[in-house]
Amino acid sequence: GKKPFTCKICDYSCSQKGSLKRHVSSFHEGKKPFRCEICAYKFSEKGQLNNHVTSVHEGKKSFTCDICSYSCSQKVAMKKHVASVHEGKKPFKCDICNYCSSRSEHLKKHVTSVHEGKKPFTCDICNHSCSQKSDMNNHVASVHEGKKPFKCNVCDASFTQSSGLKVHTSSIHEGNKPFKCETCS
Repeated sequence: GKKPFTCKICDYSCSQKGSLKRHVSSFHEGKKPFRCEICAYKFSEKGQLNNHVTSVHEGKKSFTCDICSYSCSQKVAMKKHVASVHEGKKPFKCDICNYCSSRSEHLKKHVTSVHEGKKPFTCDICNHSCSQKSDMNNHVASVHEGKKPFKCNVCDASFTQSSGLKVHTSSIHEGNKPFKCETCS
């Protein structure tokens, strides 16, 4: 379909004026008024918050990959997963190094943080700096507020990020040990 509304800052285009306003507000102005009460993660739209709670905290993921064990709550996320992970489609390439990504916003974040060294978000408590506001929110929640919302359903371990829980479950409960000791194997 036609996408007559184009962002003046990046290459985003859409079919509705309201979608463009939301894009500018969230991506370029960093406005994310919808906050998860469990882990403090913020979103630009209420629907994104609802999907986050359903998939991350309630564990409801109705789409499962036919090739691997990846699961998610949205069809569009599954399509992106298959394209990038299994089909190797990463059309967004860095002009400076060999980094490439399946998503334009990931390339922009890469250039800003790695090549431009920009870390505009500074913690008011300890001066830690980040390139992304979401990383700062995670830093404050985990380091200064002690929040560990990702809980293991086998033991009583808890983690600040979902990736920590995934590594824990895989290595401790499923016995996957991807790193071998070179001395004793």
